[in-house]
Amino acid sequence: MTPHVPHADPQAGAAVKAADRAHVFHSWSAQGLIDPLAVAGAEGAYFWDYDGNRYLDFTSGLVYTNIGYQHPRVVAAIQEQAGRLATFAPAFAIEARSEAARLIAGRTPGDLDKIFFTNGGAEAVEHAVRMARLHTGRPKVLSAYRSYHGGTATAINITGDPRRWASDAGTAGVVHFWGPFLYRSPFYSATEEEECARALAHLEDTIAFEGPGTIAAVVLETVPGTAGIMTPPPGYLAGVREICDRHGIVFVLDEVMAGFGRTGRWFAAEHHGVVPDLMTFAKGVNSGYVPLGGVAISGRIAATFDKRPYPGGLTYSGHPLACAAAVATIQVMEDEKVVENAAALGEHVIGPALRELAGRHPSVGEVRGTGMFWALDLVRDRETREPLVPYNATGEANAPMAAFAAACKRNGLWPFVNMNRTHVVPACNITEAEAKEGIAALDAALTVADEHTA
Repeated sequence: MTPHVPHADPQAGAAVKAADRAHVFHSWSAQGLIDPLAVAGAEGAYFWDYDGNRYLDFTSGLVYTNIGYQHPRVVAAIQEQAGRLATFAPAFAIEARSEAARLIAGRTPGDLDKIFFTNGGAEAVEHAVRMARLHTGRPKVLSAYRSYHGGTATAINITGDPRRWASDAGTAGVVHFWGPFLYRSPFYSATEEEECARALAHLEDTIAFEGPGTIAAVVLETVPGTAGIMTPPPGYLAGVREICDRHGIVFVLDEVMAGFGRTGRWFAAEHHGVVPDLMTFAKGVNSGYVPLGGVAISGRIAATFDKRPYPGGLTYSGHPLACAAAVATIQVMEDEKVVENAAALGEHVIGPALRELAGRHPSVGEVRGTGMFWALDLVRDRETREPLVPYNATGEANAPMAAFAAACKRNGLWPFVNMNRTHVVPACNITEAEAKEGIAALDAALTVADEHTA
């Protein structure tokens, strides 16, 4: 669709900005140092501000608008549901809730056929861990460095990136280990095969020294998202599955970001032929139109609670408006072949174009990804792989990445920037022309990053 950008109205934008700065407390931010853009509207893969500037959104919001903004069928479904039954308590059988669960279960791998609804991804991780601990009677959870699982108490402790540090309880029963990442391997590997074998051996050693009988779950993002879009090497997830089975550990895959078409499959686990015991989801399940997440539960875990009450729930679990949005989103994805579009454009357009950029820009150290899920690892020196900015850089130390991001925005592209990376994560139904438009803007902005290379 071609977005309609209304006439500029700077006065209205100033009023929105003033109210925001007076009253809104923003997440993950030093409140006095931020300058949020006042957004006037959005449609498809674009949004625009009150000054009439339009941006191609290469972030999909926070990697969740998988079918773009304001899809008319999803908007209509929300409106219709609001007219029929705007809300109802979670203990009842409601058509929108039942149908959403049925459609999700029909697309999850294996026997993940029971759906526990939450309001988002962090709550989904919280409840997956609770289910694992109750099922096994064990306290510990293992998760990887270079990961993000959410901002609630358990989810933030499972997280492996610096956002955990300020809230790390130390006694939360979480142990971190290194997952595979050949480009910055902690195992000195030269090949994907070596990285896979050494990462699995490291996990085996971690479990042995922690005590297998104390570990309830291993929690992994199927493809780590915010941490760098690092697709695991062939055989790794199958190896983790085997280790978990051998030790009676629950295997949890976090598909909050990677799920619902993002990698060119309904779920990223399909690329690896692996079925976890529990799978978390959110974001793309309804393109974020109304908050929704959940846990897809295997028959074995679900049976634990056949006669034993599950001690957890949420007031808005399976909210009718959110579930109606999920039903419409899944139907849109089927009818408009959104998953197929993500796979095809990723393989034939975005991947080749990003690799071509890497051949011309010395600041691009590595290109990695699949579907609509890509990352450019930006470096000062390709030979040493020194990141363009230090790990967790702020202020002046982060200036090269800030300059790159500013250049993107001047070219009409809203980038996803994290540490020394820019991620290419547009809507999964983006057109080829839109993808090429965004990559051209990236090409121009990378000349700014190139200025900071050795």
